[in-house]
Amino acid sequence: MTSESIRTEPTYTAFVGTQRLVTAPLAETLRQAKAHLDLKATGQVLIFSDASGQQRDYDFSGTLEQVLSRAIPAARTGPGRPKLGVVSREISLLPRHWDWLETQRGGASATLRRLIDEARKADPEGDRLRLATEAAGRFMTVMAGDLPGYEEASRALYAHDPERLQSLIQGWPEAVQTHLLYLLDPPFST
Repeated sequence: MTSESIRTEPTYTAFVGTQRLVTAPLAETLRQAKAHLDLKATGQVLIFSDASGQQRDYDFSGTLEQVLSRAIPAARTGPGRPKLGVVSREISLLPRHWDWLETQRGGASATLRRLIDEARKADPEGDRLRLATEAAGRFMTVMAGDLPGYEEASRALYAHDPERLQSLIQGWPEAVQTHLLYLLDPPFST
């Protein structure tokens, strides 16, 4: 499977057993998974975030609208800064770090944002490769952890050895192979 040059909206992939049901934005993935489950009461649908490779669980009870409303909450409309995407979390620093941050222009939050932005720009290709590898590793653990050659394939994945990885997964179900390589493309091939 070839990758799109730019993945604008996050995609999710649903599997029924080892067969891929759909790769699409979350709402479409949930629609197709719900339709499949409504038609066939048996069989488990596994849904993965393509960005992280993590398996996601959704409650498919009720109508499609109920499923979507639980999975995709409506945007907040109220006072404050959430529309800017500001999220407050606690971080732990040593006193010398807090002292230094207090002397920077814009304060601690602005300085931390600036430092993070600079770090993100420093090695974007390395970050993409790391994130793609981690996503593929998570997906591979769930979908192929019991398959022959999993351990060696995992070693090849984290060693960034695409030829060895492809040779080791040859006997795996085609949809699992294809999706694993989809998660790795293009960063793994560089």
